[in-house]
Amino acid sequence: MQLNPYLIFNGQCEAAFKFYEERLGGKIVVMLTHGSSPMAEQGPPEWRNKIMHARLTVGDAVLMGSDSPPDHHEEMKGFYVALNTEAPADAERIFHALAENGTVRMPLQETFWAARFGMLVDQFGVPWMINCE
Repeated sequence: MQLNPYLIFNGQCEAAFKFYEERLGGKIVVMLTHGSSPMAEQGPPEWRNKIMHARLTVGDAVLMGSDSPPDHHEEMKGFYVALNTEAPADAERIFHALAENGTVRMPLQETFWAARFGMLVDQFGVPWMINCE
């Protein structure tokens, strides 16, 4: 069994996953658009380039996502994507990369449980917790 976060974007899934691929050193293994699906003709033409399903691997971890139609989109809340590193330098690099054009909620710092811990919301509205024990 594998448990994976599945993020729903407001039309920015492709940009977000390319950003994560670059910043996290991952690999996009699936990027399926609505226009390339068998249901392409059932949706509006302006929706054909939006993402129906994306899958990114980072080591053994998987992050998935898609775009939701604007009339069905809800703001992401009530969760964080937790990312754990083994080295403080990796935590620093990843935290600052993801925080670009985002909002830092708790600066990356040493805590009683971790060598580094910080919280941010990236430019796509995804909340992250970066932890290095």
